Amino acid sequence: MRFFKLIFDFYINSSIHVAFSCYALVRMTQHMFHIPEGDAVAQFAFFGTIVGYNFVKYDALARAKKIQMRKELKAITLFSFCSFILVGFYFFQLERVTQIVAIAFLSVTLLYTLPFFPNKKNARNWAGVKIYIVALCWVGVTLGLPILDAGISINLDFYLKCMQRFVLIFVLVLVFEVIDLANDGPHLKTVPQQIGVNRTKILGILLLIPFYFLEFFKSVLDKNQLIINLILVIVISCFILFANEKRTKYYTSFWVESVPIFWWLLLLIF
Repeated sequence: MRFFKLIFDFYINSSIHVAFSCYALVRMTQHMFHIPEGDAVAQFAFFGTIVGYNFVKYDALARAKKIQMRKELKAITLFSFCSFILVGFYFFQLERVTQIVAIAFLSVTLLYTLPFFPNKKNARNWAGVKIYIVALCWVGVTLGLPILDAGISINLDFYLKCMQRFVLIFVLVLVFEVIDLANDGPHLKTVPQQIGVNRTKILGILLLIPFYFLEFFKSVLDKNQLIINLILVIVISCFILFANEKRTKYYTSFWVESVPIFWWLLLLIF
């Protein structure tokens, strides 16, 4: 039993699970815009998420707290290095414009983690900014990159999907911020820190309303997608309502991060 827990913890801590969520959203984009399911963008997003998230999570730990998590950190570092090689492999299969935009999002990731100016905090510690950077990066990678690589013209549906995807990630990050409230420094000025837990939950549920009804403004209305999105709204609402500081790390790191995967599976079922 302990062996399976170690495997599961490695699966979570090495960011494989969140990478599958990113992969699922790329596949969702390809379906919604009728893009032939090329593997290059999806695999680039998958392995890029592993590298990016592990860099963000373990950079400070690797430089300042090497004793903690020593064995697992070494395994994650090796795994991240292998993923980095695969990122490079799939990067050179992307179109030139996609590569340029991908580098732009890599720069945002570095800015999020590393202080670019002396005696300045990284973007992760900028007050109230974290949630917007995370949502923007997810929209760019899971929606912008597949569209650019496929050479699809930008239209109203694209902008609607950008808003919808941004709202989805924003709401999911709100759940993380509620769970992490006790551990987040007051300087971060997260949403729960500024308006309280109850109001954050109300905000999250209210934001799910435009998330759902944006679907009605698409050029072609997909009834199956309306049903799928309604199920998703109900599931996310439950995660928001039952979120509290006493939840285990698996509540967000596994269950909440499973939402995009669940959304994709619903699409495949319907």
